[in-house]
Amino acid sequence: MAIAGRDVRDKSAKEINTEAPMGKPSSLPATSDQFTREQRLEVIRQEAGQKALSQPATAGAAFPQASPENGYYQIPLLKEPPWTWEIPLYFFVGGAAGAAAVIGAIADYTGADRKLVRDARWIAAAGSVISPALLISDLGRSERFLAMLRVFKWRSPMSVGVWTLVGFSSGATAAAFAGHLQDRYGPSLPLRVVENAGQAASLAFGLPFSNYTGVLIGATTIPAWNRNVGNLPLHFGASGLSAAVGILELLGHRKSRALQALGLGAAIFETLEGFRLESRFHESLEPLKRGPSGWITRTGGALAGPLPALLRAASLFSEREHSQRLRTMAAWSSIAGSLLTRIGWIAAGRASARNWKLPLEI
Repeated sequence: MAIAGRDVRDKSAKEINTEAPMGKPSSLPATSDQFTREQRLEVIRQEAGQKALSQPATAGAAFPQASPENGYYQIPLLKEPPWTWEIPLYFFVGGAAGAAAVIGAIADYTGADRKLVRDARWIAAAGSVISPALLISDLGRSERFLAMLRVFKWRSPMSVGVWTLVGFSSGATAAAFAGHLQDRYGPSLPLRVVENAGQAASLAFGLPFSNYTGVLIGATTIPAWNRNVGNLPLHFGASGLSAAVGILELLGHRKSRALQALGLGAAIFETLEGFRLESRFHESLEPLKRGPSGWITRTGGALAGPLPALLRAASLFSEREHSQRLRTMAAWSSIAGSLLTRIGWIAAGRASARNWKLPLEI
């Protein structure tokens, strides 16, 4: 009876294996004795691969062999950043606010114009309120932001960044409001203590807050970002500094030589960074030079680097009224360039993630 049962199963296997879908003869062996299970599975993969190349892939379909020409279902290996419009704006606001806090603290320590100190503090305080609002809006719920504060991971740029945001926001708002109360009601020792402590905290957290976003995206596996991990923090820091200087100049500080020097230095650095990026040739850098993301990145680089550098240099040799007009134009250009730089880098990251060959270096 056992022998008869085995004969029936062998016969059924022959009938099943000798017929294939689509009315075509199958290349599978008639019996399991001729090929091993691994070889039979390889035949199934090859047939599924040939069928998948001629028909669109659907969820749950048999998988084809990956190839340099078609990849794996032509699906990218990396996920695109799910960030919405709030994140590029968060990068911009955080960079300008952090740099403004540093400018305000140094100006106060060196005895500079009190109005400059006050305006820089209010820029930092405004950014410290807008930044978490933008981040929470992107996360969708405030509970998710609070969940990020449950732990601190010093090896995680995101964890370090969110705690830096909290420290910076606390210090910047404390310094701004304590200074405002003293200006309005007169000197007070408790307010002075709060002001000094807040200013020290905003200085300590402001510098990393202005450029930590460059570390954040550079630490990912997205090729366009990862290839520039060593330069993105400095690039974003200089961009935030130029934006902060531009905002302060638009608030009326167009006679400050210190701001002029900071703006000119940031513009020169951005110009050199643009030349460095353009002189490198690698497929992972193509999203920064080609397509919509390339146009945005290059436009932002021109507005943040060469254009304000030329305008500021020309203002040094112009008459007073014409010089202030040139500095105003340089300020607007720096702010626009800083914002477009953030938008361009995010767009380049999305385009880079869609190219499935880059992670495999094919």
